[in-house]
Amino acid sequence: MSDLNQHIVTSYERELEGIQAQIMKMGGMVEASIRDGARSLETRDEELAEQVRKGDKAIDALEEQISAEAARVIALRAPAASDLRVVLSVMRMSANLERIGDLSKNMAKRTSVLAQLQPIESSATSLRRMAREVELMLKDALDAYVRRDAELALDVIERDRDVDDMYNTLFREFLTFMLEDPRNITACMHLHFIAKNIERMGDHVTSIAEQVVFLVTGKKPEEPRPKADLTSSDTAFSPEAGKD
Repeated sequence: MSDLNQHIVTSYERELEGIQAQIMKMGGMVEASIRDGARSLETRDEELAEQVRKGDKAIDALEEQISAEAARVIALRAPAASDLRVVLSVMRMSANLERIGDLSKNMAKRTSVLAQLQPIESSATSLRRMAREVELMLKDALDAYVRRDAELALDVIERDRDVDDMYNTLFREFLTFMLEDPRNITACMHLHFIAKNIERMGDHVTSIAEQVVFLVTGKKPEEPRPKADLTSSDTAFSPEAGKD
């Protein structure tokens, strides 16, 4: 191989490594956003909630940078099939991470509102536990990406059912609180929107795990995605209601 060809190959490999390093950095930022958003809710820490909201701008900026760099690699390098899967997976993963960051920001936005309302028994702790499960799923999905571990990615996909179960339980609890005392309605509505946002975070993590399976095997998972959210068709609490 000539020195010029060797330089081109080395430069190309460095570009691929660079965008993959960026996706891991973005993943770490999103993990922190989930963790801090849930903590701000549980402790009613409005300052921490504001940090989460401001931090989302950095996540958005990194997603744009990754997308632009990935598009440039495709346009200029015409990557072979295996490398193309890497680039496409990175683009799709960054889009899902950006959306998780938005949902975490939405969770933090409601902290200041809920801080002015009467607490609903154990709700913040339950939501933090649910957010923690999503955070751990994301950590494992990113680990699966680094290790090219399709089995771990499939395990993450399966665990989304647990998040759905937590959401269903909270949904029923919030309805009970509202029926018992109409004064709980406003707080429970906000809490439900947060729970739905966390459930949707789990869906996006599942999409990231599916991209890992695609990257490793060249195919999406064959089994239907497990789904246990029993409230999605409920018109009173639309899945879209959590979008701020």
